[in-house]
Amino acid sequence: MPEHESELSVVDKHPEQTDAAATETSFDSAAPEAATVPSAGPPEAEATVSRLEHDQLKAERDHLVDRLARLQAEFENARKRAEREKADYRDYATGNVIEHFLPVLDNFELALKAKGSAEQLRSGVELIIKQMEEVLRQLQVTPVPAVGEEFDPRYHEALGSVEREDLPDHFIAEEIRRGYKLRDRLLRPAMVRVVSNPKQQKE
Repeated sequence: MPEHESELSVVDKHPEQTDAAATETSFDSAAPEAATVPSAGPPEAEATVSRLEHDQLKAERDHLVDRLARLQAEFENARKRAEREKADYRDYATGNVIEHFLPVLDNFELALKAKGSAEQLRSGVELIIKQMEEVLRQLQVTPVPAVGEEFDPRYHEALGSVEREDLPDHFIAEEIRRGYKLRDRLLRPAMVRVVSNPKQQKE
């Protein structure tokens, strides 16, 4: 009997140590699971950041819209100003041309009121025509050369042909309506009749 009691005493001697070891083992097994759980931030902070970003984007949008509206207004003002200046320049140029022709109109009216022979009236009209040609020359408007020139479809409009042997073929024999150029720009072509030389055509 004493031997059995000693064995029991040995087994029951350290019960606290056994419970402590079991507790440590359970904590160790639970530790990895606790480490894998991520820490979630407070939802209030995320909502605050989103509102700040929204307000910033809204402010940038409003700034761009305002800038676009200003640019559109400036463009519209510039367009209207350019059109107004163009119209003013056109009116000035037209007025300048009309001013040159007013003396010619005055002389036509005087010619109609004048009393004289047909020859005197003719002389007066010829003077007015010369005055008109001088006005055109001042405006750099010149007549298109026609009679005696070779026919050029860029400056001449043929209304027919005239059979003649004293002029080269395809040259202009008669001018029906005078053509004019403004510098190098054609205002209207000269209406002409073109030579048809049968001798040169046979050759």
